[in-house]
Amino acid sequence: MKIVKYKLNRDKTKLTAASRLNPEKFDATTEKDIEQHRIEDAAQALQDAAKFARKVREQLGLSQADFADSINVSLDTIRNWEQGKRCPTGAAKALLKIIHKSPKAALAALR
Repeated sequence: MKIVKYKLNRDKTKLTAASRLNPEKFDATTEKDIEQHRIEDAAQALQDAAKFARKVREQLGLSQADFADSINVSLDTIRNWEQGKRCPTGAAKALLKIIHKSPKAALAALR
């Protein structure tokens, strides 16, 4: 995940009536608050990935072991994904997306 830090200068930021920036909250935000939000965002991303991996497997109606065999990964990998201990990345993430969109074609290609 790419993290970009940008320090806003409230004096140079144009605020309009439709702006969603709360100046009091903006001024009260500390580096500790920002770090806590980053940690929470990372944890949420892991949970979202875990739910997606489980959803793809359940969509196929396969057990974890059968799903692992079908996509040529270890059973521990599937367990780690679904428990949120690890997050599928790169090719694994792409494969899950392909299986989700076109399960029959994806599994046929893997055989």
